[in-house]
Amino acid sequence: MGKYLLGLLLSCSVLFTSCISTRDLVYLQNKNETATETSISAVQAKPYRLQINDVLSINIKANDAKLVEMFNTTTEGGAAKSESALYFSGFTVDDHGNIRIPVLGELNVIGYTLDEVRQRIEKQLLAEYFKKEANIFVLVKLAGFRYTILGEVGSSGTKTLFQEHVNVLEAIANSGDITLLGNRKAVTIIRKTPTGNEMHDIDLTDRNVVNSPYYYLQPNDYIYVKPLKQKTWGTGKTGIESLGTIFSLLSLGTTVLLLLKR
Repeated sequence: MGKYLLGLLLSCSVLFTSCISTRDLVYLQNKNETATETSISAVQAKPYRLQINDVLSINIKANDAKLVEMFNTTTEGGAAKSESALYFSGFTVDDHGNIRIPVLGELNVIGYTLDEVRQRIEKQLLAEYFKKEANIFVLVKLAGFRYTILGEVGSSGTKTLFQEHVNVLEAIANSGDITLLGNRKAVTIIRKTPTGNEMHDIDLTDRNVVNSPYYYLQPNDYIYVKPLKQKTWGTGKTGIESLGTIFSLLSLGTTVLLLLKR
């Protein structure tokens, strides 16, 4: 009887330690339990500053479309090209931080924001090629917001979103969400900067994550979602799965004992 009781207690302990708590699964929790209300200040993403290998889409318009036709290599018939087409015809920032624009030649854009690049192109066009009466309109955008995500997510790989700003929750949602065995409390963001790579872990179960400088992604960020310890243990994601594993092991152990006694 004592052995059976001991086995039951061990089974229960394994069951409770192997199950994944809802605290590990719910996003943006209020972890300051003493506070009844939590005010979250508005967080604005800092303007992205261009880096090497970024691809730009530049569209220039004027009263007479023929006047600016030579500049527009990233559009076809007034419509933007597809992502794959922009890879070949877009303006790629080279190793020296320059892009090459038809007629205008090389323009250094490393460290500039998209709006600053737009203003520089507009200023050069008005100074060298057009009068104000031409009403030129310059539009500069990234050729898609690219990021890479790996680990415990529904769909890993390099993704592209066509929007100005992307936060980490949007990126994860676009990748099929984090699996039950993914560690939401330590999602690693790897970011390339002019001085090297930065690596930082953020806790997506804490609502204060929205105040983190890593909450809003930058183009070419790398996201890695680590597995929980339960995946290594292999006991199951839920209580029922863990209980099934335990019963299977107990059944196997009983069978082995009976065979040895014969």
